[in-house]
Parts: sequence; C-alpha cells; structure tokens
Amino acid sequence: MTHKVKIGNLYIGGGESVKIQSMCTVKTSRTDDVCAQISALEEAGCEIIRVSVLDEEDAAAIKEIKRRIKIPLVADIHFSAKLAVAAIEAGCDKVRINPGNIGGENNVKLVADCIKAHGIPVRVGSNTGSIEKEFLAKYGVSEVSLVESALKSVAMLEKYGVGDIVISVKASSVPLTYKAYTMLSSRTDYPLHIGVTEAGTYESALVKSSAALGALLLSGIGDTIRVSITGDPVREIHAARRILQAVGLDKNFADVVSCPTCGRCQWNSAALAELVSEKVKNIKKPLKIAVMGCVVNGPGEASEADIGIAGAKDYCVIFRRGKVERRVPADSAVQEFLKEIESLTDD
Repeated sequence: MTHKVKIGNLYIGGGESVKIQSMCTVKTSRTDDVCAQISALEEAGCEIIRVSVLDEEDAAAIKEIKRRIKIPLVADIHFSAKLAVAAIEAGCDKVRINPGNIGGENNVKLVADCIKAHGIPVRVGSNTGSIEKEFLAKYGVSEVSLVESALKSVAMLEKYGVGDIVISVKASSVPLTYKAYTMLSSRTDYPLHIGVTEAGTYESALVKSSAALGALLLSGIGDTIRVSITGDPVREIHAARRILQAVGLDKNFADVVSCPTCGRCQWNSAALAELVSEKVKNIKKPLKIAVMGCVVNGPGEASEADIGIAGAKDYCVIFRRGKVERRVPADSAVQEFLKEIESLTDD
C-alpha cells in the first residue's frame, strides 16, 4: 500500500479512494475563464485540478483562483525554479515539477526548501518525451527507462528532505504504460498518479485509458487518475468516473445492464436502454437496472438487477432480482418501467 499524502483538503494514497484529476485548457492568468472551467469540472466530479504556470502572471493568478474554487489546485511548472517558488507562495496545494530541467542542483534545493516551508506535496515523474538521456541511451524507450528517470527525480528531492511525493510514468502506449506503472509500484510506496499521455481524441482516449488504467486499478495500482482527452476536459471526468465504476471502485451509481439483442428480440429494447441510461446518469446511489431483449432469458440473466424489464411481441415483464412481478402491455411498458425506476430513485 502507498503512504498517505495530503493535498489541500483531501488525502491520496494509503487506502484512500482514487481521486479524479484534470487540467485546465485555458491560460491561467485568464482568471475568470479558468474559474468557470474549474466550476464545470467540479460539477462533473473533478477532485483535483492542475493549471499551467508559464509566466509570472500565471503564478500570481493562483491566489485569486484558489479563493474561488473548492478543490485542490496543482501548479504545473517546467524549466523555472522562480515560477515554482512564486506558484507555491501564491498558495497552490501541490506543485508539478521536473527536477531535471529546473536549472541545476541549487535550483532544485531552492524549490525543495519552498515546498517544505509551505508543507505541500510535489509530483514528479517521466513520460516518453522526458526520459533522462542516460537511461534513454542505456534502455531505450521502455518501462525501465521511464521508471529509472522518475526515481532519479524522486532521489533529487529526497536529498533535500522532501517526503510528500507523488509519481507518474506516462506513455501513449497502453502496454508500456501498464508495464511502467507495474514496475514502479514494485519499487516505491509513494502514491502514484496514473494516466495514458497523448491518448488522443475522445474515442481513442477512452479505449486506451480504459484498457491501461482499468488493468492497473484492478491490480491495486493508482491513487489519482486522469483520462487525457483532447478537447473539453469535462469529458475526462465523465470517462474517469465510468472507469472507476467499471472496476468496482465507485459503487454509487445506477448501473444499466442490457443485452446486445438477438433474433428472439421482438421489441425495441435498445431504444429503452438508451433512454434509461440517460435518465439515471446523475444518480449517486448503488442501483442495478436491466433492460433485456426477451422474456425467455432476460429475468434469469439479469437476476442481480434491482429492477428489470424484458419483452415479448405484445407484452413485457417487469422483474426484481430475477423474479417476474407483473406483465404489462407493450404500448405502456416504457411508462410503467420508468415509474418503477423513479420509485427506487426518489429520495
């Protein structure tokens, strides 16, 4: 088990729930736009937000942004120890740096001292574009070079007494991401931030992230998660939530199960499955709902459902936990089933 690290008003690692993270896509000094985007992300379920710090205006904006948001704020800095210090002093809850590109040993110590003075954690790590030259030459682009690069950054901070560290080792390749995090997990007990970098647009990113992050989470690896998707970051939050639900780490949702249908299906169960999924997408309580194609197999196959429906040519049956409760005419089946769902979801 990883050890616990505090970020703002929450903890990661040490058995805490896996936290969902995203990153703003607008320039940080555009405070109103950033806060509006963070508000939308918070509403969607984002628990940690990261912003880029490219200049002094970005660093200065952190103070105002922090005042207007509820979730922990991470400042992402490259190449500048001065900006890292400015972001920390402005009140960020965590800082993301690469000790290898921040300007040498003295600057690493400067940032490390500031991190300790303000009592915040730091994330370091590597991706396939930032592997240390010595490891790239020796191991090529591989899980070994990714892990060795990340642990070198950790060692640089540990040298100056920093102990609240989060690590990432990201790649755009699903197999490489999985192998790198699996190796890293065996060599450290620091919390791990997991993600597939440069995962692409929505469909590609969703498939890659589900494959890599799902496998890692099922292996007990991962303390924070980001599903990187090109475009609107709110979609990252929805995708991350679905992954956590699929692997059983988030049970507070309505799970709609439906069969793929076959030649026995004589009614439009697919349309009802879509309708029900939309109706219950914001429910935050454990509930299993089944929309099955035929009365022959439906109730038995979905015997774990709290409520379910299966159809024949002229009628449907509504069942609970596999037991048929009543038969309803086909023309009123949808309305009757939606009423049953509402009775289960009303607080």
